[in-house]
Amino acid sequence: MNVSKRMKMLGFLGLVVAVSVATNLTTSYITNKNQVGIEDSQLPSAYAKFQGASKAMETDFTVAAELSVHAVVHVKTKTPIKQNQFNGFNNDPFFEYFFGRPQQNQPKETPMQEASGSGVIITKDGYIVTNNHVIDQSSDIEVTLNDKRTFKAKLIGADPNTDIALLKIDAENLPVIIFGNSDSLKVGEWVLAVGNPFNLTSTVTAGIVSAKARNINIINSQMKIESFIQTDAAVNPGNSGGALVNTRGELVGINTAIASQTGSYAGYAFAVPVSIVQKVVADLRKYSVVQRAVLGIEIRDITNDLAKEKKLKTLEGAYVGKVGESSAAKKAGVKEGDIINNVNGIEVKSVSELQEQIGRYRPGDKITIAIIRDNKEQKLNVELKNQQGSTGIVSAQTSDDVLGATFKEVNDKTKQQLGIDYGVEVKSLSKGKFADQGIKPGFIILKINNQPIRTATDVQEAYNAAINNGDQEKVLLIAGLYPTGKITYFAINLAD
Repeated sequence: MNVSKRMKMLGFLGLVVAVSVATNLTTSYITNKNQVGIEDSQLPSAYAKFQGASKAMETDFTVAAELSVHAVVHVKTKTPIKQNQFNGFNNDPFFEYFFGRPQQNQPKETPMQEASGSGVIITKDGYIVTNNHVIDQSSDIEVTLNDKRTFKAKLIGADPNTDIALLKIDAENLPVIIFGNSDSLKVGEWVLAVGNPFNLTSTVTAGIVSAKARNINIINSQMKIESFIQTDAAVNPGNSGGALVNTRGELVGINTAIASQTGSYAGYAFAVPVSIVQKVVADLRKYSVVQRAVLGIEIRDITNDLAKEKKLKTLEGAYVGKVGESSAAKKAGVKEGDIINNVNGIEVKSVSELQEQIGRYRPGDKITIAIIRDNKEQKLNVELKNQQGSTGIVSAQTSDDVLGATFKEVNDKTKQQLGIDYGVEVKSLSKGKFADQGIKPGFIILKINNQPIRTATDVQEAYNAAINNGDQEKVLLIAGLYPTGKITYFAINLAD
């Protein structure tokens, strides 16, 4: 039937995708040969091979394949399967109402779910970019190189808003892919997708760029940026995190999603443009969190109906529906009803194009935007801010920082005394939401938002899930007990 195709994450056979991205780039953060702050000495000594690629015939992909296939890796993950196990809470109607009926006789060892995807080596000393959804909530990440060597990978950082994650393996003299320029991609241009679909390593497929700055409206986040490179190269589950390269063997995107009714290739694939990948990776390496710049406005695409209603003479640009108080846009003089159609000399014809342009910058950066007001164009200077409304660098917050607590796993003696199989004890408290709610040291957390809590990492994951819960309520519903056996419940609003 002719309905909207469901978007699928490539690395998790059949899971619905939730990603955001952005295209194009011309900021000082990005240069074609100096990728993510890499020194020239880290680039392959045989860089001349890349120059020779430009001499290849338009449809001869052998050079591009040779230059890229060795730098694409197979990423395998193990993720704990969440259980609804809960001994010690039988016959507790309050707990059952909020957290579901406890299940009995579940295995004590946490069952693991295995999944796989792809990644791209971007430095000779082992930094690898992949999709966030490939490694999300994984407790074990393993990387297999094209030469079959295997390494344990460390997660450096991840950004759910762009679906990009950065890994690190302990290795030297690795093959890398040179960053290209996704701005220069043209619709109809040949590209290759390199990855590990269906666990088939080192697979190369070819297609053309079908569209740019594609908004597929699948991300549930206040900070979403959707501006994909759309291609018709054959991409399947397992390609997630793999390389999209041009005919010169340069990285122009990270393959992320497909449009399919089955979860497998059906003609449409979407990639995060390398312009945004570089910005995100640079931030993750330096700050461990992406420095997201915002204008502080509500915007919408200009439809024919909106143009008639507002008596607009153009259908191109982003229409400003609301300007936030104390926002960067308000300080610059942006008003409701303005149309933004240019950022630092680059035309923007839609909301997605404006989002991806702003997404290239950091808080504190100064840019020039062009607006149309009363059908007349003018330019405004803007100093961008972060989501908190300042121009400063945002540091990565952990659950420990916000909750004001440290944790330790419950020992076997306590488990036996209280009749529980797992739990995390509040070891100490400082200023934070736990103390505000009256939680005391010694309190044993058993569940947060209906998920069993076995380790301090589980607390962080529950916190992350609540914080990244899109426009939904950001609340931690905590169930646990004190050493006396008293069952206690807390609801912590993270939005306060």
